Amino acid sequence: MKALYPGTFDPITFGHLDILERATSLFDEVVITVAVNTKKESVFSKDERIELIEQALEGKDWAKKVKVVAFTGLLVDHAREQNVQTLIRGVRQVSDFEYEFRMALMNRRLAPDIDTIFLMPQEQLTFVSATIVREVAYWGGELQHFVPQHVAKALQEKYDDIRSREKK
Repeated sequence: MKALYPGTFDPITFGHLDILERATSLFDEVVITVAVNTKKESVFSKDERIELIEQALEGKDWAKKVKVVAFTGLLVDHAREQNVQTLIRGVRQVSDFEYEFRMALMNRRLAPDIDTIFLMPQEQLTFVSATIVREVAYWGGELQHFVPQHVAKALQEKYDDIRSREKK
């Protein structure tokens, strides 16, 4: 069986990787799907996000079950294109669940044949979000507990560049 794990992954965090590893224990293949939302400004481009994800998967046995792709549009349309009947969503807190529950119901209305399952990360990762990671990175904070080293380095380079442009 195959599942789809969608998100912006801007950037990928240890929480995302934990959910992904859990998903590979449940499914034969997991398609990690980088959402390209033209209404939302990302720190990393689609190609950069895909590269960072692929690098984060290197050397992990369970990563053999993972495929990384990008998409624009309705998630259920992409799931059908990928021949997937299960969507995976990570839920860290009750506030995440409220949003994800509404999205799951909308997806069910649009595609009754596609189900959503919710997975929780390890307890110590429940507060980690890409938004918080970007904020910490912008202000030059330590990231080693939240993202892989190559992601921390890429964030630091991005924000160094952004901060230098802001000073001009």
